Amino acid sequence: MSGLNLLEKLLDGVDVEWMSLGDIGNFIRGNGLQKKDFVESGFPAIHYGQIYTRYGLSADKTFNYVSPELANKLRKAQKNDLLLATTSENDADVVKPLAWLGDKAAISGDMMLFRHEQNVKYLAHFFQSEIFQTQKMKYITGAKVRRVSSSDLAKIKIPIPCSNNPEKSLAIQSEIVRILDSFTALTAELTAELTAELTMRKKQYNYYRDQLLSFEDGEVEHLPMGQEGVGVFIRGGSFQKKDFIETGAGCIHYGQIFTHYGTYADKTKTYISEVLATKCRKAQPGNLVIATTSENDEDVCKAVAWVGSGEIAVSSDACIYKHHLNPKYVSYFFQTERFQEQKRQYITGAKVRRVNADSLARILIPVPSQEEQARIVAILDKFDTLTSSITEGLPREIELRQKQYEYYRDLLFSFPKPDAASH
Repeated sequence: MSGLNLLEKLLDGVDVEWMSLGDIGNFIRGNGLQKKDFVESGFPAIHYGQIYTRYGLSADKTFNYVSPELANKLRKAQKNDLLLATTSENDADVVKPLAWLGDKAAISGDMMLFRHEQNVKYLAHFFQSEIFQTQKMKYITGAKVRRVSSSDLAKIKIPIPCSNNPEKSLAIQSEIVRILDSFTALTAELTAELTAELTMRKKQYNYYRDQLLSFEDGEVEHLPMGQEGVGVFIRGGSFQKKDFIETGAGCIHYGQIFTHYGTYADKTKTYISEVLATKCRKAQPGNLVIATTSENDEDVCKAVAWVGSGEIAVSSDACIYKHHLNPKYVSYFFQTERFQEQKRQYITGAKVRRVNADSLARILIPVPSQEEQARIVAILDKFDTLTSSITEGLPREIELRQKQYEYYRDLLFSFPKPDAASH
């Protein structure tokens, strides 16, 4: 059944009245509660910022508490109140709703509760709809901090089906909530399943990668990466993020190795001027580009093999590894536990962790024949492609389900005479 047919069946000819929020309930401001007031146990409490960061659409338990003495001075939400964070740094989040299904809870300033006789989750879903968002936008004030006042919220119109028959109205609201909750649950279930699948595939990939790159002593030579005839490490340098331009000479900034690049790359994300590039250290095709600093031990020495057609500039806090091995083979080796174990002994620094080029040169790498390196790379490329396709597909699939929920939510709130909401 389509959403439109479902809506027609739900309404079954009943009247729908577009009512001002001020006509169906009252807004009550929170007061006096700050994060520093939280204690280990006591009276349940909600800070407005947590509505953005900790809560979903509805909740029946708080994450924090305040002392009973302070709670006596604070405004409190009760079951079926709609809690609203009324300030935000962006227009989309301001007036984010939380349907409160629990016992009494103290609420902070910069939020308010809406007390009413409707289905609270019906209201929460409506507050996320495009119909509500369109009305809200004209009442937002403030520059850096965006806010909507209770007097303006009171003017916003909401569709109330069968408003002269509260019992039937609540039954219709409950059915709409059931449908929308089922979409939310399906999205959550799909997210959990795909995340578990991704985790399993990554573990499988990591296991095979480590197995393929583990050689018994005497099976192949394990040579220092900086040994003559094996390779040499060269520090990058001479450009910064502020030097990026739309087109020009390709470049890799060390920070991009964490955020943008995978095992290998044949195109750069950014460019610098040809004039600046002449002063920079460069990686040639087949070289590795390695981030030599990070805020954590795991990421330091993350590497990308440059397999593009021309040379590229490399920033400071990175180094270039010029070598005579299969570039992807070396890049995969940098991901193995064997490399990580050796790397850890050379990490220095407190807040910023780093490994210098001289230390990298001492790390031992197994050096099988070129044919064996190519065979290993061919196998790992297949695993890498499979894992990447799941990694990229996961957010796409979740986004699709979220859009499906939003479509049906907005459709289910598109009651007759929606133009009345703008009057």
